[in-house]
Amino acid sequence: MDTPMQTLILSGQSGAGKTTALQALEDLGFFAVDNLPPSLWLPLARKVRDRGETRLVISVDARTEKFIADVPAGLDALSEAGFEPELIFLQADEASLIRRYSLTRRAHPLAEGTLESDIRRENAALEELRQFARLTVDTTELTAAQLRDRLSRRYGDGHAFRLQLLSFGFKRGAPRDADLVLDVRSMPNPYYDPQLRSLPGTEPAVASYVFENGQAVFDRLLEFIRLMARLAEESGRVEYTVAIGCTGGQHRSVAVVERLQRELAEEFLVSTEHRHLAEALREHH
Repeated sequence: MDTPMQTLILSGQSGAGKTTALQALEDLGFFAVDNLPPSLWLPLARKVRDRGETRLVISVDARTEKFIADVPAGLDALSEAGFEPELIFLQADEASLIRRYSLTRRAHPLAEGTLESDIRRENAALEELRQFARLTVDTTELTAAQLRDRLSRRYGDGHAFRLQLLSFGFKRGAPRDADLVLDVRSMPNPYYDPQLRSLPGTEPAVASYVFENGQAVFDRLLEFIRLMARLAEESGRVEYTVAIGCTGGQHRSVAVVERLQRELAEEFLVSTEHRHLAEALREHH
């Protein structure tokens, strides 16, 4: 029997959030495919698994109306091959769908009558799919960020949002890929202590030097970054990068990023990068 792979089938009403959901699942590490006929699900799943992927999500909706009748057979084929598919169905009330289409000014995928009649025809076409759903999500009252969070809590590690902390040296060039760039050159500089000059900001002695008289600056920096990260998360962002810069990227910025990671680890999924540390250390050897 084929090795099980986490396999999701994503369906639901047009306008209920399938595009947002598909992108959210892709951000969680799923290999995502949009609107594939059910007869091709099993060959795709095998191919994706053979390429080393462990998570797959396939969307299907009214755009493939002619193939909806094949969904039960597609699910059975995946199950018999050991992929254990789980169908997610997104729905919203008619008033919400109409409002969303009015805001985006997009045509309904069926677009054969009035918007109301298209929605009702789609509902009828998708009714059988709804019966196969392992998870039904009503997005009537959900924002895009809330939908992402709901999926992350079920299929991810609980953190759809990732905070990236980056240290760098201004004299080597500020990063272009940061959302927020902050300057810590006002903090005490270990460069002027001969015993610390050649050491990185990851060393406890260097960190102690930086924070002994720079704690007040760090405290304000921490609260500001926490606020900006929360706002980014609430707006639906899945990633936010904060770059912390000192002169060379060896002492102060590195020590601050390391401390920020420890302080924020319980609130966010945090990753760190010391972009110029290796280059800075080479100058002392």
